[in-house]
Amino acid sequence: MGPALLIARLLLAAVFAVAALAKLGDRRGARQALVDFGVPMALAPALAVLLPPSELAIAVALVVVPWAWYGAVGALALLGLFTAAIVVSLARGRRPDCHCFGQVSSGPIGWGTLVRNIILVSLAAFVVWAGRVNAGPSAVGWLGAMSIWDRILLLGGGALLVLVVAEAWVLLKLFTRHGQLLLRLEKVEEALAGRGGAVAPAAQQPTAVLPVGALAPGFTLSGVHGETLTLDALRAGGRPVLLLFSDPGCGPCLALMPEVGRWQREHASKLTFAVLSRGAAEQNRAKYGEHGATQVLLQKDHEVAEAYRVSGTPSAVLVRPDGTIGSAAAAGADAIRQLVAQVVGAPTAAASGNGGAPAAPSAARPGDPAPSVALPDLDGKTVKLRDYRGKATVVLFWNPGCGFCQQMVGDLKAWEESRESGAPDLLLVSAGDVAANRAMGLGCTVVLDQVFATGRAFGANGTPSAVLVDAEGKVASEVAVGRPAVLTLLGVAPATQEPMHPPAAPAANGTGRAEPPQRV
Repeated sequence: MGPALLIARLLLAAVFAVAALAKLGDRRGARQALVDFGVPMALAPALAVLLPPSELAIAVALVVVPWAWYGAVGALALLGLFTAAIVVSLARGRRPDCHCFGQVSSGPIGWGTLVRNIILVSLAAFVVWAGRVNAGPSAVGWLGAMSIWDRILLLGGGALLVLVVAEAWVLLKLFTRHGQLLLRLEKVEEALAGRGGAVAPAAQQPTAVLPVGALAPGFTLSGVHGETLTLDALRAGGRPVLLLFSDPGCGPCLALMPEVGRWQREHASKLTFAVLSRGAAEQNRAKYGEHGATQVLLQKDHEVAEAYRVSGTPSAVLVRPDGTIGSAAAAGADAIRQLVAQVVGAPTAAASGNGGAPAAPSAARPGDPAPSVALPDLDGKTVKLRDYRGKATVVLFWNPGCGFCQQMVGDLKAWEESRESGAPDLLLVSAGDVAANRAMGLGCTVVLDQVFATGRAFGANGTPSAVLVDAEGKVASEVAVGRPAVLTLLGVAPATQEPMHPPAAPAANGTGRAEPPQRV
């Protein structure tokens, strides 16, 4: 049993030593992980400081025979606490980033994390069970019985193993960066081929859309009252159908719902409205019902939105009575108002969107000085956009309750991890509470704007959307709407979906662009 105890102690010591050193190199991530696992914010900074030295002490104790049993007890206690926190988080449906090994190996917890911890708990329990006076042989005592050549071979083998592991790690990073570079080169080549050699600014690159005239993807969805509706049923009245993609956690979506309810009542003879949301029926019934919006259908996730190439909320797509696409996706409240006005023949003015309310102040345009931003971060400290002067900054408008935003969290984490020198800074302007925003585990600065005033000042009408501000504090792009456009603004070439329909033929005007929304 002696060799087994020695192996168990050395494995535990290696795990705790690596974890401690990695946390020392990633203090911010370790502190955030503690908060994500439910540690009170007031205690997290102190625990983040104390945890790495404690893990190092356990690692040293496990190696020294007289202290090995006490080290195993400490390892068992810490591993037990970590395992209990993982079980509670998984039971609640939460998967915060572990950060057990800092940036060396960081990712959302899962059942694999739980199995790994159970194995480590078993090793620690084995050493504790063996007793204080039977912790196994010394980790270095057996070296005394080896010849000088055996020691040289052992040292050389260990060094070779370290070199192989280090080389594998470096190659993995190089291959990852190489793949990202190839994706970016492909995007540049596509832009050059499509524009006669002129590459459009990042925010202007178009995302994949369903062409006007293509067959609209069919669907069968349940309503908030248990009814079932299909696209064919919505078209049965012989009127065009406006599919409005929304989310119960999207603030701009809910702000638009009173107008949607009014449109449904006033324009029922000209246009059929359907709100496509997601989530529990009770939640959607309460959220939309209070604003008078009806005919709310529920996706399981975003399957219909993805079929229509919609990547943000609120957005809308017009379907003609013959079942073909009648417009490009209208992203944001103003674009939706204009689309409705064109179809029903009403005056096309965003100012009339709120029943004749006065027009909001005009939003900043490229070349204009960026609107002033001074908002509290998640710790209550005021952050100002002017503090970012001297470097380009992407201002990302966000809501942790928005399904499309949730889908982008992994993209943002990957961008933060592989961010290259020269990449813009990222300032995330979010709604929602502090806990929901912390749970995302992002490393960028997050500030809170519950009324979306900053987004409107920049011309944004939904989430996720973003705008680039240059080093001089001027707006440097149009508003990028949806995941692909936002990632392009950050300098990432997002993977595109396979087209569901053949590409559209060039428009009759010879421009090759899709037709504008038409009155049907």
